[in-house]
Amino acid sequence: MAAQDVLGQTARLASSSALLQVLFRVVTFGLNAFTLRYLSRELIGVVNVRLTLLYSTVVFLAREAFRRACLSGSAKRNWTKTINLLWLTVPLGVFWSLTLGLVWLHLLEVPDPSVVPHYQAGVVAFGLSAIIELLGEPFWVLAQAHLFVRLKVIAESLSVVSKCILTVTLVILYPHWGLYIFSLAQLLYVSVLVMCYVIYFVMFLGSPEATKKSFPVARVKALLPSFVEDETFVNWKEARLTWSFFKQSFLKQILTEGERYVMTFLNVLNFGDQGVYDIVNNLGSLVARFIFLPIEESFYVFFAKVLERGKTVKDQKQDDVAMAANVLELLLKLVLLIGLTITVFGYAYSQLALDIYGGSMLSSGTGPDLLRCYSLYVLFLAVNGVTECFTFALMCKEEVDRYNFVMLALSFIFLCISYFLTHWYGSVGFILANCFNMGIRIAHSTHYIYHCFRDSTHRPLVGLLPSPALLLVYITSAGLTASSEVLFCCDKGWMARLIHISTGALCLAATLVTMFCTETKLIHFVRTQ
Repeated sequence: MAAQDVLGQTARLASSSALLQVLFRVVTFGLNAFTLRYLSRELIGVVNVRLTLLYSTVVFLAREAFRRACLSGSAKRNWTKTINLLWLTVPLGVFWSLTLGLVWLHLLEVPDPSVVPHYQAGVVAFGLSAIIELLGEPFWVLAQAHLFVRLKVIAESLSVVSKCILTVTLVILYPHWGLYIFSLAQLLYVSVLVMCYVIYFVMFLGSPEATKKSFPVARVKALLPSFVEDETFVNWKEARLTWSFFKQSFLKQILTEGERYVMTFLNVLNFGDQGVYDIVNNLGSLVARFIFLPIEESFYVFFAKVLERGKTVKDQKQDDVAMAANVLELLLKLVLLIGLTITVFGYAYSQLALDIYGGSMLSSGTGPDLLRCYSLYVLFLAVNGVTECFTFALMCKEEVDRYNFVMLALSFIFLCISYFLTHWYGSVGFILANCFNMGIRIAHSTHYIYHCFRDSTHRPLVGLLPSPALLLVYITSAGLTASSEVLFCCDKGWMARLIHISTGALCLAATLVTMFCTETKLIHFVRTQ
């Protein structure tokens, strides 16, 4: 597949994934606002922090390394061996689910049954849901490698909507069920997700469309583990790369979910405070997750297909190198401007947003400070996602192994900083520690990118430099909106609030107009791709 075709399909995959994340986050956003009025903060804290951490840890440790290894390189490969390798995620998931499930049940603090009923059933259900989701991993990787955009959109949309409908229904009818509600909803979510992929491939394989596309898998039976005579069960090159990514993914999970591990294992916050932190975290990550994560996932596939892992830039096709450098520069500029916009306007509108969303329970206390810090953290998230997606797509096995040592040191430092900052600044300390963590990772990735293109004419890191005019508009907007918050928000009535909102709208409009006038190359890229 030509690099230009890969870019076009990757851009469509990223935009479709972004729409999915919009749906998922908006549903979560609305669901939290709804459940806040029916359920306790403690119950929400246990579900969104403790149980979701169990599920995400099992799934991440069992499949992340396999995904990165099996999506590297061309889609033309021995898919029988790749599928065999991917099925190893299931026994690995069973191992992690049983091991971590015992930890969650017997070593961690158990919530008060009168406040959070059916905790044990919740642990079992969330661990089981992780195993069910891993059953669909070979189907997911095959679809992702061949850029089946519509399948991903339909499968994840149906699963999210199904989970939402069941949760709302049970919360209204049986609020006393406690964790049973979220356990059943989680099991329904993963079941619908896996069944969508299975049903699609059952119908697709052997069809005229599959034959026309020369799809590498001809029968449904070929999607199951199988031995090939006189050949190894798996591709050992992929297996070794998977092991390297596994060591890295273990550390990355600690860095990604570090604050939840500190909350869960060190008990620095009670379940109620954990609930508030998670609600603010979901609100703060609403834009970050539905834009940055799809870009990172989709363009990792693009860079991995266009560039060859482990080769220097000068040893690769120069047309592909030029395209990759140009795309990287524009992606950096795109996420930087989105991150700056969120940081600038998020600071002045955090308290108002929380007051509208959850009332005084969220807008008083540490809630506004949490969201303001998170607005800054979004900027770090934005840049780190793109720089790491390029870096991981190009690193050879030895470089991945070396980076694992960096991650190991960073994990230890991050956990220590999280613990101390939380004792000094409360839940705000978690976000400050995350900013430090992301800053170090960005520094490492940008150094790698600079080294890659040092001997070429391409300079993709200039994407991290906004135009002076736009930077001036951002600084002016930050000053005006912060002054507006002091004068008009948030206890002076709705008319004052409307003046504050209008001030922000005018500043945002000025920012967007300046952006369109000064960043013409980026605007052209977004419009065409």
